[in-house]
Amino acid sequence: MMTTDFLESTETKKVHSFENGKYYVVEYLRDISVDPSAAELTYFMSQMNIHKKQLAINLNDSAAVIQSGAMQWFAGDLKAGTDIKGAGDLAKKLIGSKVSGETAVKPKYQGTGLLVLEPTYKHLIVSNTDEWNEGVVLEDGLFLACDSTINMKIVSRKSMSSAVLGGEGLFNLSLNGSGSFAIESPVPRDELIEIRLNNDVIKIDGSYAIAWSPSLKFTVEKTTKSLVGSAASGEGLVNVYRGTGTIWMAPIR
Repeated sequence: MMTTDFLESTETKKVHSFENGKYYVVEYLRDISVDPSAAELTYFMSQMNIHKKQLAINLNDSAAVIQSGAMQWFAGDLKAGTDIKGAGDLAKKLIGSKVSGETAVKPKYQGTGLLVLEPTYKHLIVSNTDEWNEGVVLEDGLFLACDSTINMKIVSRKSMSSAVLGGEGLFNLSLNGSGSFAIESPVPRDELIEIRLNNDVIKIDGSYAIAWSPSLKFTVEKTTKSLVGSAASGEGLVNVYRGTGTIWMAPIR
């Protein structure tokens, strides 16, 4: 039987547990093996809370799907496969990868053991689709891992104007079903602004939304009634979300 101290906090690393001990974020507080030539930079990065982090998934007769190329190591009785369900599914994923920028085939690890992903300086956020009711739509490039019980599909914007003018892209990855997922965020969780709309509207000047409910209608509109007025105000066009659902917004990108 395998044992490891990887998920134990020490003076140089802190381990955060999520989803009843299934998902872990290992945060390296100090890099004591740093090269002398990079010591000064590394020190000031640590003072600004810029730390390397790793996502670890503790599988117990279950499965997880991860971003292609993200695996660093795994231990235990785990078998690697893909999330492809057949020739038709592969064709759909290949088409989806072309329009969304997501990798067509994502590795799937199944069994009992520990799966550890590559370290990153980005902020790792673990959430659950139950918090989003109908699922969640992610900004391009944020997906890192999820339970195999989650269905992934590529969804298109409700209008061409929302993609061309909104700077968000025409297609995005949507996660549906019940389970946990992890993303690589540009900001930590406590800096994200969570907005819950109840038959309401929010207007955002820029592509700051990183995740949102698929029930929300997204359009791009003028800040005033005319293009001349919008140009004069200095604001121009804004991204508008209407309906009932949740938005995660990063205050800076």
